[in-house]
Amino acid sequence: MTFQPKAPLSRPEFVALMAMLMATIAFSLDAMLPALPRIAAELSPDSPNDAQLIVSFFVLGMGIGTIFAGPLSDSFGRKTVIALGSFTYCAGAAVAWHAETLEWLLIGRVLQGFGAAGPRVVALAIIRDLYSGRAMAQMVSFVIVVFTLVPAIAPTFGAVLMSVTGGWRGLFPSFMVFSLVGLFWLTLRQPETLPREKRRPPQLAPVAHATLEVLRHPVVRGTILVQILAFAMLFANLSSVQMVFDKTFGLADSFHLWFALIAVVGAMGGFLNARLVMRHGMRWVITGSLAVQVAISAVFVAGMAFDLWSADLLFWAFLIWTGSVFATAGLTLGNINALALEPMGHIAGTAASVVSALGSIGAALLAAPVGLAFDGTPLPVAGGVLIYGALALILMKRLPLDRPTPI
Repeated sequence: MTFQPKAPLSRPEFVALMAMLMATIAFSLDAMLPALPRIAAELSPDSPNDAQLIVSFFVLGMGIGTIFAGPLSDSFGRKTVIALGSFTYCAGAAVAWHAETLEWLLIGRVLQGFGAAGPRVVALAIIRDLYSGRAMAQMVSFVIVVFTLVPAIAPTFGAVLMSVTGGWRGLFPSFMVFSLVGLFWLTLRQPETLPREKRRPPQLAPVAHATLEVLRHPVVRGTILVQILAFAMLFANLSSVQMVFDKTFGLADSFHLWFALIAVVGAMGGFLNARLVMRHGMRWVITGSLAVQVAISAVFVAGMAFDLWSADLLFWAFLIWTGSVFATAGLTLGNINALALEPMGHIAGTAASVVSALGSIGAALLAAPVGLAFDGTPLPVAGGVLIYGALALILMKRLPLDRPTPI
């Protein structure tokens, strides 16, 4: 007989638990950033830029896993799928921990991302099971506030852990412990939120039908493209930011502290969005944020192209620009996702998996070449963000008003 807790969690404990499950993603990405130079030196000394694929391959695995996590949780229950995801994540961490080549490390990262999709998607499903309407929106906001603290501290944690363990491999046992602690907490304290009588039989046809319906809807289809580009801006920056601090500015040792400042600026974008979106709406905030980001990126790129920045000024310009990229993510990504799901209320769960999966996979494919183009300066990543931001802005301008799904 499986142990099943009966008493519901208090609101603070529930928020903390859901935030921890979702934070697996941010922790797995951001804690790795200080390790990239050491991994490059050990596993890809002839092609140091290849180490940046550690970010893109994790995101790729997460996108693929997202396709399956939502529908499987509708069939087998929320806690079962989170457990399967956690075990897959730990298996991937074990592969990466013992990897002797970059190729095996990347295989481990894909498995980690695939497993991490379970807690990421199903945590939102649990919230949706227990809350609705404004109460759900409020609960998601509380979770995200806690969640945003992770990127601020994860690189520092990674740097400290590497100094204690003597290398980058010590990060992967910590990933396993983090995931298993969250799973143990969930198992011990959180009752299953989807009773057996409400579960759907596992079938491929409904997922395929939902995918076709999502892709046929002009607003959803256009919004997915915007989401891909917006995610690509963030992940391209995330892939290159440590290399820029290290190779361009010689600040590898203090990178984790500067990144904490950048993450705090990004979190402020999310807080600002909470105020703006209620007053002006999702489309206005997305379009306005992208327009501002394109302008900032254009100024930054022009300054480098025409050699207008001194060495000191370039650092501060890069810091401001990077903070603006993270703030743009806070102002746009949640709104883009909500805009995509707005016409899909009748298939919300499966549509959320499809939209998130396509956004993550597409962004990983676009972010990887930008990271590989790093040439010792911020120009390639800034140019990539400028191009992706401009394309996203054009698509938002051309996005039609919502209309019923064509038959």
